[in-house]
Order: sequence, then C-alpha cells, then structure tokens
Amino acid sequence: MSMGSKQRIQDAPAFVLHSYPYRETSLVLEVFSREHGRVALVARGARRPRSALRGLLMGFQPLALSWFGKHELRTLHRAEWQGGQPQLHGKALLCGFYLNELLLNLTVRDDPHERLFDHYRLALQRLAAEEDHAAVLRCFEKYMLQELGYALLLEHEAGSGRPIDPAGQYRYVIERGAVPFSDTGAGGLVVRGKTLLDMAADDYRDLLSAQQSKQLMRAMLNHHLGGKALHTRELIKDLQRA
Repeated sequence: MSMGSKQRIQDAPAFVLHSYPYRETSLVLEVFSREHGRVALVARGARRPRSALRGLLMGFQPLALSWFGKHELRTLHRAEWQGGQPQLHGKALLCGFYLNELLLNLTVRDDPHERLFDHYRLALQRLAAEEDHAAVLRCFEKYMLQELGYALLLEHEAGSGRPIDPAGQYRYVIERGAVPFSDTGAGGLVVRGKTLLDMAADDYRDLLSAQQSKQLMRAMLNHHLGGKALHTRELIKDLQRA
C-alpha cells in the first residue's frame, strides 16, 4: 500500500478495540479495520457533551470509519454505526474484552488480516447468541493463530506426518506439533488424539476435549505473548472461582 493511499480512507468496516482520553476533549482509539488492520485514530472533540461521535465509538459495535493522515496517529473524520450486533453483557462482555486484548497484543498496526476480522465479527455474534462462551473463545484463538502464521498442527503427527489416532496419547510441542506420548524427551503438553481432532473440527462438546484444548491454547498464547499477562484472562478466572 502506498503512502498516498493511506492518507484518506473512506467508510472502512471497523471495530473499536480500546479508547482512552486525549487532551481535554478528544479520544485516542485503537481500531481493528478489515482492509487496513489495526489503526490508531484521534477522535477530536469526541468527549464533548454534544459531539456526534460521543455515543458511536463503543466497543463490539460494527462501524464504518473514515480517517485521514499519514502518520501513526491519524485523524478520525466520520463514524457511522452499522448495526446488527447485539450488545454483550456479563461474561460475554468479559470474553469480548479478552478478544480485544488478544488483538491488541498479537497484531501489529497497518497489517491487514481480512479473514481474522471476519472471525472476530463472527465471534462477537456468537458470544451474544450462544451459552458456551469457552467454545467461542477456542475457535477464535485457533483461527487467530492460524491467520497470524502460528497455526496449530492438529490432524497429523509432527515429523512422521501420520494421521492423529483419536485413541492415542500425544505430547504437543510448541512450534513443532504433536508427537507420540512415548517420545519422553520431547516434553510438551500431554493431550489426547481425540482432543486434537475435536479442536480441528471446532467441536468442544466433550468435557475432556474442552479442558485440554483450553490448556493447550493457553500454552500456545503464552508462548506467542512472550509471557505477558492478559488482564481479562485473570478477571475471567476470578469470576469462575467465585
């Protein structure tokens, strides 16, 4: 993309991932757009009581955003609400913040991921409509890692390429894949073959598959986050303990 094409963007599909006050009356937004990736925008005057932007720039709502500028912090010109996404509440809202935190920490600015944007939009729709929020998170985590170039290898053994045996036991080695459980020198997280195949099929109805997939995905994400803690993950854990 040329610098000239970055200077003025019209009606880009986007979601607000995070916002914070800027100067006396403005906001800085971290937005995730379909065609332009993650972008930082300043919404001038958005905190004024009569600003047309004041009620629009909410998280988890589909927007069409227009902006201009060639520096890292660009200027929001217009925002239009697109509708169609129910508000998130309770645990679903916390899960939405978790998805946003993943995107803020694992994507870089100005790096488009159109399919990841579509997965994110679908995940928000599912969080609003479905009760099994954990399954929604596992699906999104898997596709996010895939789109960022860190895909899990779930259907074949690392090295040999043999199909995963649903009745078998494996060790999943990060950045390598699943190896037979007997390969004790490999380390890795112990996981059933059925769990790996259920993850490949986005099927988390089996309780042990749900538990093991959560452990495996957490290990994968911790690796790619470089050990950085996610605040929303801790909040969700605290709620589950209560």
